[in-house]
Amino acid sequence: MNADSISRTSTSTAPGDGLVRAGAILFAVGAVATIATVLPLFLGLHRLPTPAYFVCMVMPLGFAVALGGLFRSARAQRRQVTSD
Repeated sequence: MNADSISRTSTSTAPGDGLVRAGAILFAVGAVATIATVLPLFLGLHRLPTPAYFVCMVMPLGFAVALGGLFRSARAQRRQVTSD
């Protein structure tokens, strides 16, 4: 690897970067929803409506999307290394 290829790869985005970012955002939304739905149970307040609990399921979905993005990025890097 020469200096030109190193600088080119550091400024460009890898194929799975968008999936990792989207997965992180989904995970954060799900984590906030989980805290928001569990907190009233501990504080003795009224339960939130059922759709709020369904939003909590976004957290594992975001984890899966981010993991898929990591696998896609790793596969692209492996292809680049084997082709060089």
